[in-house]
Amino acid sequence: MTTTTHPVPAPRDAAPDERPAVRVRGLVKRYGRRTVVDGVDLDVRRGECFALLGPNGAGKTTTVEILAGLRPRDGGSVAVLGVDPAGGDRRWRDRVGVVAQTTGAGNALTVRETLDHFGHYHAAPVPTGELLADVGLAEAAAQRVDKLSGGQRRRLEVALGVQGRPELLFLDEPTTGMDPVARRQFWTLVEGLRDRGTTVVLTTHYLDEAAHLADRVGVITAGRLVEVAPPAELGAALRRETTVRWAEEGRTREVVTAAPTALLRDLLAAVPHGEVPDLTVTRPGLEDVYLQLVATPEEQR
Repeated sequence: MTTTTHPVPAPRDAAPDERPAVRVRGLVKRYGRRTVVDGVDLDVRRGECFALLGPNGAGKTTTVEILAGLRPRDGGSVAVLGVDPAGGDRRWRDRVGVVAQTTGAGNALTVRETLDHFGHYHAAPVPTGELLADVGLAEAAAQRVDKLSGGQRRRLEVALGVQGRPELLFLDEPTTGMDPVARRQFWTLVEGLRDRGTTVVLTTHYLDEAAHLADRVGVITAGRLVEVAPPAELGAALRRETTVRWAEEGRTREVVTAAPTALLRDLLAAVPHGEVPDLTVTRPGLEDVYLQLVATPEEQR
């Protein structure tokens, strides 16, 4: 995939807008008696890439659909680019791009015809040739949409989402169906958008994707946002605990401690020649922290 530099969209207002791109307070969504989004508070800064992580059914997609104006909410307040998405007009929608889990692109058109068609809905669309190169579909431009592979179809959906040069882009599981090479190419595309000032909000199941792309990560489980932090700082309290393992009298010993240095000093002093058999010292990584954050109370016991 080649990366084409597009001009940064001209500011809409004369004065810079310091408000967050997304502000959510007490967001609630119910389906019957089931609450799928339960009092979420969230700010997304302008120009950042924010990743929403969580297991299936946690409320990620519902939250994004409400923010994008695709689904009504049952409670709370939402402002996206300063506008309540429930009443967003045509001008507001032209500032927001959405890549949902499914697309309405017609199967009978070619890839190029599809992009040309939807380009008419935008005031200043990215030229089709540049867009095809950006998402790695130049060689499939004349192919019908219904003949595309799953990964190619996903690239087309991404192209449609960024075609209007949005100020804010919502990406719901954007790399589902992509092979590892295509995923890396997509990451380059998102990095380029962020570098040009686009705010990106994405949901993903891939921890490496969130760690690579996101300035901050929010973990949502059972409809509640349990933590927001940069990827390297997520679960800071959990990361302070270190697991020390060693062999002693033919058995494996294990201690979880917030003070590993003191424990290691005592171990080294207690063994001949200062060598502790089969010694390992590990701290929780992003995956370990994520699994603890989304664990049910029963799983945490």
